[in-house]
Amino acid sequence: MSAKTLRHLIVVGLLVLWELLPRAGLIPELFLPSLSSTLLAGWNEAAEYGHALAVTLYEVAVSMAFACGGGILLGAIVGSLPRPRLLIMPMVSSLYAVPLVILYPVFTVWLGIGSESKIAFASIYGFLPTMLATAAGIQTIDPQLLLAARSMGATLSQRLVRVIIPAAIPTVLSGLRIGGALVIVGVVVSEMLISSAGIGYLISRYRTILDSPHVFAGVLLVLFMAIAFNTAIRWVERKAAIWQTGTRAGQGAADEVGSGTMQPAT
Repeated sequence: MSAKTLRHLIVVGLLVLWELLPRAGLIPELFLPSLSSTLLAGWNEAAEYGHALAVTLYEVAVSMAFACGGGILLGAIVGSLPRPRLLIMPMVSSLYAVPLVILYPVFTVWLGIGSESKIAFASIYGFLPTMLATAAGIQTIDPQLLLAARSMGATLSQRLVRVIIPAAIPTVLSGLRIGGALVIVGVVVSEMLISSAGIGYLISRYRTILDSPHVFAGVLLVLFMAIAFNTAIRWVERKAAIWQTGTRAGQGAADEVGSGTMQPAT
């Protein structure tokens, strides 16, 4: 039996247990409602959940643009420049160890309880691991690749886009997976704390009235978002495999530059 088939069987088995254990009375419905009642609760309130999901997806998308885009860019810059790396990386690493959720009330004071505070909080929450992973990935780049780029007259921006980020793509994607997951967590948690819209808000609202099926319906939507994001990252990893192959070609180009057999591109 293949590992993939085994994983599918485990998932199916867990779903069956989710349905049978509450139905058999082995687990109280308050703690774990059956799968069918959870899906029925979500279906009956599909319009409400759809509107909440749209709000959460908007906040997640904007937060990921800031967190992942900014984290990769700044991480590439800091990781490729020795002095900024020695100055900034210790501070960022120390800040990453702090539970940033304690800062969310500050964002609500500054930006209110709307989407702006959720986006700001989730952006910072996902920015730090993405930046740290990207900066760490830069350190694994073969120096000959950067030497080749400099020898061919590449500017800093060209080295970032065409050499540094492609060569560090495995580590960058690893940081992107962690940062993106934390963005989703940051948005949902902030909605649960103080909000009037979003999936987190619905989970918190139904929790206060002990409506477990509706709570778990919201949890399922969050789970589906996380699975969809992970699937998208895996797709990007497969597409980016050619970049990783290209770095080995870049090593050959560096050797050619060192031997003087390659002419700079015009």
